[in-house]
Amino acid sequence: MRAQKVPLDFGGVEARRTSPCRLLAAILIGFVVFQNNEAIEVHIGKLPTIVALNGSDVELPCTFSSCMDFKNSDFWWTFRKNKTSEETKIIHIKLKDKRPQIFPSEEYDRVTFIGNIKEKNISLLLADVDFEDNGFYTCHFKNPQEMNKEANASLELSVVSELVEVDNTVTVIILSVIGGLIGFIILIFIIKKLVMFIIKRVGKKKKECLVNSCANTERGHYGSKTDLKTPPKA
Repeated sequence: MRAQKVPLDFGGVEARRTSPCRLLAAILIGFVVFQNNEAIEVHIGKLPTIVALNGSDVELPCTFSSCMDFKNSDFWWTFRKNKTSEETKIIHIKLKDKRPQIFPSEEYDRVTFIGNIKEKNISLLLADVDFEDNGFYTCHFKNPQEMNKEANASLELSVVSELVEVDNTVTVIILSVIGGLIGFIILIFIIKKLVMFIIKRVGKKKKECLVNSCANTERGHYGSKTDLKTPPKA
């Protein structure tokens, strides 16, 4: 009677041999997923709020970053009057082998794409702004090369009738006081160094004078004793 070969279960030798491979594959998959989640970003500049004069032209800045290729990606801008209102698409930019195809919205004919995809810039120019343009503008980026991950960033536009000059008097006064205090400390430090140098020089001269005086006195005493002695008799 021939013995039958019993296949090993997942707890057998074969499973133990393949478990390191499975563990390595899981680690690689997790690393790729984590990288994809962190690789795509959108930036709208340093200022989250832009203040513009009524009737002027305003640049809406936006740049993006991606660790992977971004060909055939999608970019679009949306607008909403406040944080609770619905978003309206302003413009859509579709890349075809990194060549941008621009689809502006008919409702926002004052919007112009001024960015450069090669430089990862998708900024817009909003011409002749008015008070109806107040609200939140959001820049979106979607990359199919990164499992269609999306990223976005928002800025607020505030249109005003006149630009108010910021009074920097207090700031100037504070900076002047700090600068004066620093200058005063430096001056004291220089005076202290100069006084210490003078004291050191004067002390050195006094020491030299004292040594010379002692030497001269001793030589003078020896001479006096010699003069007082009577010449020896022949």
